[in-house]
Amino acid sequence: MPSTVEVKSELVRFPVQRTGERIAEVATILRLAGGLHTISGRIALEAELHTPQIVQRVRKDLAELYGVRSEAKQLPPTATRPGAPQFLVRVLDGETLARQLGLLDQRRRQIRGLPNRLTTGAQPELAAIWRGAFLARGGITAPGRSAGLEIICPSNEVAMALVGAAGRIGIESKSREIRGQNKVLIRDGEAIGEMLGAMGAVESRASWDELRKARETRATANRLVNFDDANLRRSAEASVAACARVERALEILGDEIPDHLRYAGELRLRHREASLDDLGARADPVLTKDAVAGRIRRLLAMADKEAETRGIPGTESSLPDDLSRL
Repeated sequence: MPSTVEVKSELVRFPVQRTGERIAEVATILRLAGGLHTISGRIALEAELHTPQIVQRVRKDLAELYGVRSEAKQLPPTATRPGAPQFLVRVLDGETLARQLGLLDQRRRQIRGLPNRLTTGAQPELAAIWRGAFLARGGITAPGRSAGLEIICPSNEVAMALVGAAGRIGIESKSREIRGQNKVLIRDGEAIGEMLGAMGAVESRASWDELRKARETRATANRLVNFDDANLRRSAEASVAACARVERALEILGDEIPDHLRYAGELRLRHREASLDDLGARADPVLTKDAVAGRIRRLLAMADKEAETRGIPGTESSLPDDLSRL
């Protein structure tokens, strides 16, 4: 099962040649992992990231795409936020960069969603958006009932932009507010595999799909076993009930039973666990399943009619309390 760390490790090694995809990825990382702050009257662009490899990728893109130098430092550990980002990337004079990335509007305010030119791009740019989002604030949990790929977003507008981007790729995702956090979730196991592949985590996708299929096969097998168990239990209960009624019928009718019906009843009692097919095969001469069932049914009906005439309990009075009546 690919872990969040393993998926991020694979994505951060994914080679991106096209400038548009690199811009989409780094802009999304900075939007989800950071924010704009005023330091000494200047707008600084900051992002909190999880690994040195992601830090290196972001700083390389900023330098090569925009000629921007950035600072990086390690953040102090926090006991209250396990799994919190460990590194900070900062661009002190970040206003021009923020405008170029589309993170600032005309009034020098940080946009609430993602840059429109990114979310309306071609599929490779849309995949790069999701790759950046996962590197910034993504997570994955194992296939099963709670399987999921999720992105924690700074605003509902960012979440909706990611949902739209996934939809244009052809993958269904949903936006939810969970414990005060805006999240984008992909719950379907197959769709999670597709998104891993779209983002560039090919090895993680192969591992995910293999585990998902193995679990689905196991779940199917378990359902079949449970189904068989239920059928066996019902068959056993039906056999107990049928034998109890036949015994009572023989007791009620005594010597007045036609030979062919008595034979069917006694055959049932001699082979209590056998199916009707098996009873027919054991009969001499051999009988069909329907013939055996018909004779037992007539035996019970005759006994119940006699019991009603005599005012005594019928065949169903012999059924155990925990069995349904037949």
